[in-house]
Amino acid sequence: MPACFIAEIEITDAETYARYARDVPATIARFGGAYLVRGGAISEAEGGWSPKRLVVLTFPSMDAAKAWYASPEYQAILPLRLTAARCRSVFVEGFAPPA
Repeated sequence: MPACFIAEIEITDAETYARYARDVPATIARFGGAYLVRGGAISEAEGGWSPKRLVVLTFPSMDAAKAWYASPEYQAILPLRLTAARCRSVFVEGFAPPA
């Protein structure tokens, strides 16, 4: 079953985050992942949730999503994001791509 990695991000160091953003796509692709959402304009709908930035990645399975996150390639660049942004993230199973 397909799965997503969803992250709410507030960038605190744009220069360092840019290095992370440059290097992360290759790690995602290696595990069959792709961007569904990568930044972009956000318009609040309800509930008072107003994130600064959202990223949604799709993967062929929950195992693939978690393998990407745990991979040596991603773990090598993850410290860039951790020092350059505040982030909350989750893995979600059950993504259904549009027909």
